[in-house]
Amino acid sequence: QVQLVESGGGLVQAGGSLRLACAASGLTFSNFDVGWFRQAPAKEREFVATIVWSGGTTYYADSVKGRFTISGDNAKTTVFLQMNSLKPEDTAVYYCAARSKYSGVSYYRPDTYAAWGQGTQVTVSS
Repeated sequence: QVQLVESGGGLVQAGGSLRLACAASGLTFSNFDVGWFRQAPAKEREFVATIVWSGGTTYYADSVKGRFTISGDNAKTTVFLQMNSLKPEDTAVYYCAARSKYSGVSYYRPDTYAAWGQGTQVTVSS
């Protein structure tokens, strides 16, 4: 059974940094795309970033480009999201998700991801 577990959330002041981790059990990420999404209260879940293991391609939402970096470890069991220059509008529950690497180009669509973690809260104070 695939399990994804996020960690690293917390409370930080605007301009600060956090590093989220998504650890997998039951699989390695070598045949998957792994994405980070976030959901703020009363808002829809939105795409943040995705890493494609085969080739190492990364994609980012415009709102986080240049501030966030997605990466993975050599064992291909953990994906990280380094978040710098955080803003209050980054406040949300952050989820990691995995999908087959054959899922096509719609990496930004949460409905294309089959496995999800439980989420970790990120709060950025002004």
